[in-house]
Amino acid sequence: MSQIASDKEIEFCKKMGVPAPTLPPLERFRTLMAFRNEWKLYRRKCDATGEEILSAYAKESPYKVYKNSVWWGDTWDALEYGRDFDFSKPFFQQFKELQLVVPREGTSIFNSENCDYNSHIRESRNCYLNSLVAKCEDLYYSYWMVNDKNVFDSMITNDSTLCYFCSNVNKSYGCFFLEEANNCTDCHFCYQIHGCNNCIFSSNIANKTYYAFNKKCTKEEFAEIKKKYLNGSFKSLEEGKKEFEKMRKEAKQRALHNLNCENVTGDHMYNSRNCENSYEGFNSEDCVNSISLGDATSIYSCYSAGWPNCPGPVYMSLVSRACQDVAFGNYNWYSSKLRYCEGMNTCDSCFGCIGLRHKNYCILNKQYTKEEYEALVPKIIEHMEKNQEWGNFFPKDLSTFAYNESAGQDFFPLEKEQAIKMGFKWRDEETKANKPATAEIPENIKDIPDTFTKEVLACNKCKSNYKIIEPELKFYKQMDLPIPRLCPECRYKERALTRNPFVLFKRKCSNCGTEIDSTFSPDRKEVVYCEKCYLEAVE
Repeated sequence: MSQIASDKEIEFCKKMGVPAPTLPPLERFRTLMAFRNEWKLYRRKCDATGEEILSAYAKESPYKVYKNSVWWGDTWDALEYGRDFDFSKPFFQQFKELQLVVPREGTSIFNSENCDYNSHIRESRNCYLNSLVAKCEDLYYSYWMVNDKNVFDSMITNDSTLCYFCSNVNKSYGCFFLEEANNCTDCHFCYQIHGCNNCIFSSNIANKTYYAFNKKCTKEEFAEIKKKYLNGSFKSLEEGKKEFEKMRKEAKQRALHNLNCENVTGDHMYNSRNCENSYEGFNSEDCVNSISLGDATSIYSCYSAGWPNCPGPVYMSLVSRACQDVAFGNYNWYSSKLRYCEGMNTCDSCFGCIGLRHKNYCILNKQYTKEEYEALVPKIIEHMEKNQEWGNFFPKDLSTFAYNESAGQDFFPLEKEQAIKMGFKWRDEETKANKPATAEIPENIKDIPDTFTKEVLACNKCKSNYKIIEPELKFYKQMDLPIPRLCPECRYKERALTRNPFVLFKRKCSNCGTEIDSTFSPDRKEVVYCEKCYLEAVE
C-alpha cells in the first residue's frame, strides 16, 4: 500500500476515537508479534507455590508467574495491585510498574488433557510440543492447528487426520508432504490441489483420482510410485522431498490463495468479504491490515483476532478472543470497551489494567464507580496526548518477552544488533550442553526397535538433542516413515521457509501480463498467474 494508512483505516480510527497509525502495516505486524511468545517454554518456579512449572517466562524474567491452576483460581485478585493514576508520570511508565507486580499465567493451556508441553492450546488432548492449537487430538510438533487428529509436523492444517508434513491443508486424510490443498485423501508430494484422491507428485489439479506427475495413472502405478518413496527408507524419502521441491518451484503459482472471498486483498483468506491487506483468516468481514482471523468483524491492525468470534471493533491489538470495542490490547478474552489492557477476561470499561476478571470501570487495576471512571479517562487521554503516548501501541520495552523469544523473530527475523537498535529486548540463550547421540539411526523404520524411544539423538543441523516418543514411533511405523534426522525446531523452520511474507507486491501475471497483487515478489523466479489464468490452467 502506498500510504501508511488507507482511507478506510483512517475513517475507522475516527470512529474509535484514536489517531490514525503512523507506522506502515509491516512494522505494525512486527511490533504486535514481538509481544507474543508462541513457542519457547522454560522451567521455572511458580511464584505462588514454589513448584517447578513450565512457563513462557524464563526463570530470570522479572515478572511474577503463577502456574495455571493458581492463576485461574480464587486465592488472589488482581485488584490487590491497583494504584491511583499519577499525572506526574507518563502512562507507559505506570503501566510498566504494574506489569512487574501483577501475576501472569505460566502457559496458555485451557480445558485440555495431557497437553502440558504445548503453547497456546485449548480443548485438546494428548498433544505434544505444538503451538496455537484448538480442538485437536494426538497432535505433535505442529503450528496453528484446529480440529486435527493424528497429525505430525504440520502447519495451518485444519480438520485433517493422519497427515504428516502438511502446510495450509484443510479437510484431508492420510496425506504426506501436501501443501495448499483442500478435501484430499491419500495424496503425497502434491501442491495446490483440490478434491483429489490417490495423487502423487502433482500440482494444480482438481477432483482427480490416481494421478502421478500430473498424468493419469493406474491404481497399481500409483502404489508402485508411492512405495518407491514412502517405504520407510530415509534415503528414499529425501529423494522424494527433493523431487517435490523441484516440482513445487516449477509449478504455476496462484498469485493469492484466497477461497470463497468477495472484495478481499491479502492471502490465505477463506469465506471472507470486504477485507484489506489481511492474511490467514476464516469467515471474517471488514478487516484491514490484520493477520490470523477467525469469525472476526471490524478488526484493524491486529494479530490473532477471533477464535472464538470477535464482533469488533478491535484496533491495534494482539490475541483478542470474543472482544469488542478494544484498542491497544494484548491477550484479552470476552471483554469490551478496553484501552491499553492485557490479560483481561470478561471485563468491561477498563483502562490500563492487567489480569482482571469480571471487573468493570477499573484504571491501573483500581476500582472506580461508573461516574468516576468516565470523568477520569478523558483526563488520562489528555495527559497521554501531551506525552505523545495516546494512539501508539505499547512501547517495545513493555513486551514481556525478548524479540528472539517472540513470534516477531519467527516471521520478521532480526540479528541481535538489529533488534537492539530498533528498541527490542534480546535474550542471550544459555549454551546447550548437547551430548553425542547414544545410537545411530537405522536407515529404515523397519529396523527400528520399540526401545529406540530411550535413545538420545542429535540434530543433523543444529546438533541439539531430541528424542522420539512412543506415539511418534508408532505413527512412523504405521505410515512407513523414517525417523527424522532434524530436531522438532529445525523441522518447523524447514516448513516455515515455504511461507510467503505478509506483504502484497505489484507484479504482472506471467501468462497474460495483467498487473496483479501477489505475495510473490516480482524479483522471484516462480511463474505466477492471476486468478483467471490460474483457474484456466488447473486441470
